[in-house]
Amino acid sequence: MAATVKYDEVEVGQELPATDYQVRRVNLVMYAGASGDFNPIHWNERFAKTVGLPDVIAHGMFTMAQGGRFVTDWAGDPGAVLDYGVRFSSMVVVPDDDTGATITVSGVVEEKLEDKRVVVGLTAKAGDARVLSKARAVVQLT
Repeated sequence: MAATVKYDEVEVGQELPATDYQVRRVNLVMYAGASGDFNPIHWNERFAKTVGLPDVIAHGMFTMAQGGRFVTDWAGDPGAVLDYGVRFSSMVVVPDDDTGATITVSGVVEEKLEDKRVVVGLTAKAGDARVLSKARAVVQLT
């Protein structure tokens, strides 16, 4: 597989349209099973509140994965992402209802590099809170 985005058709400053990712408690339970991270702050409301959290929160790596998903969906090939890093800046609180929380991810092409690579800066928010900071991916285009 190769990226479907062409390097010659991308410009610095080009915005990647925002995408919303719904997060419900069931998603956190599935992620806990896949990752092995069964910390009760991610599934037990009573425990989360006991340790001072407002409610159950999403795993940081789950949140990071939504940013990665955004980039791979844009590029058209998960293998096109050569480097990806973030810092966690806020929690994604996931209420126990039919809606859960929404993580909104958007991006911008920040730099064009040699060898048909680009740097994509990401913004990820839950409500008004920025949940990832310094989120960047280097993507190999065609």
